[in-house]
Amino acid sequence: MERITPAPGRRKPIGVGIVGLSARGGWAAGAHLPALAAVEGLELRALASGSEASARAAEAAYHVPAYTSVEELAADANVDLVVVAVKTPRHRELVLPVLRAEVPVLTEWPLAVSLAEAEEMQRAAGGTRTFAGLQGRSSPTFRWLTDLVAQGYVGEVLSATVVASSTEWGTPVTPPQLYTLDRRLGATMLTIAFGHAIDAVSMVVGELQEVVATTATRRRKVPLGDTGEFVDMTAEDQIAVSGTVPGGAVVSVHHRGGAVSGAGFSLIIDGTEGRLEVSGAEFPHIGPVSVRGVRGRGPLADLELPPSYDQHPRLAGTVIHTLAHAYTAIRDDLLDGTTLAPDFTHAVRRHRLLDAIVRSAESGRRTATHN
Repeated sequence: MERITPAPGRRKPIGVGIVGLSARGGWAAGAHLPALAAVEGLELRALASGSEASARAAEAAYHVPAYTSVEELAADANVDLVVVAVKTPRHRELVLPVLRAEVPVLTEWPLAVSLAEAEEMQRAAGGTRTFAGLQGRSSPTFRWLTDLVAQGYVGEVLSATVVASSTEWGTPVTPPQLYTLDRRLGATMLTIAFGHAIDAVSMVVGELQEVVATTATRRRKVPLGDTGEFVDMTAEDQIAVSGTVPGGAVVSVHHRGGAVSGAGFSLIIDGTEGRLEVSGAEFPHIGPVSVRGVRGRGPLADLELPPSYDQHPRLAGTVIHTLAHAYTAIRDDLLDGTTLAPDFTHAVRRHRLLDAIVRSAESGRRTATHN
């Protein structure tokens, strides 16, 4: 079912329906809604919620039709794009009906709880446009870094070193976060924090061709709020990975969970002619990052993002900055037929890398990241 007519006039607004938009708040209300509102040519047209009561509350809060099933949402002729913004374990059951209705869909990352499930969703897409919530690829800073490296700022890339930490996966959790502690449910530090970070890094320096990985769960019990109770954690909270990318550069990553000193991200790219250093206090796919660099010998200097990369400068420094750029790319893809935003095929590529890391850690062997 084709509901979007691309260019040349192009200004037909895209109607968006969100699964998981609640009157009680949450990620869909706090991030997706303001991000799409910031992008010209996108309109919230409908939503879907899990019960009749929550649907009616959301309908009153957002003044759009509310449905209790994703099938009804996808059947709404005013909805051109369905956004699935709920917990990872429910992605498959919600995405497949949308794809059967041949309606374009954006699904939060991780796409699925496993590589096999992600591949099933990719196959089900057929010719329907799909988008995966790896918004770091839309980040103005990481798009700029990609161009700097491609244009030879550091010369030939020799190595890239990432050190990152998350406060989650070790520090106290709330009941709604409990599912992120179970590695079987697909929303762990490996898939979320590491997955987002390595995706952005891969855009800049290239895809890992094979990996040698060591992972561990150092904190097997995690506090449940301030109740004094401890709950089990099976998700990895220490992830160390090394490998090479096309051209031979060595990439090494250490991601640490439960950091009591706070979250952080650092990327150092060394080349034959210079160095780039990228740092941020939060997850790089949603938080601001700073860049320093030097060509040749000498001290590092602060580098400023060229304004041309930022289509939403008023949102800079907010959690929705990169998400607004992701929605901009999705809008252009749907209206102009471009392929700017990552799709399910790209999401499967990222799931394959994560699967290879798990297999390498289990076997102790170098493991290819592709079939």
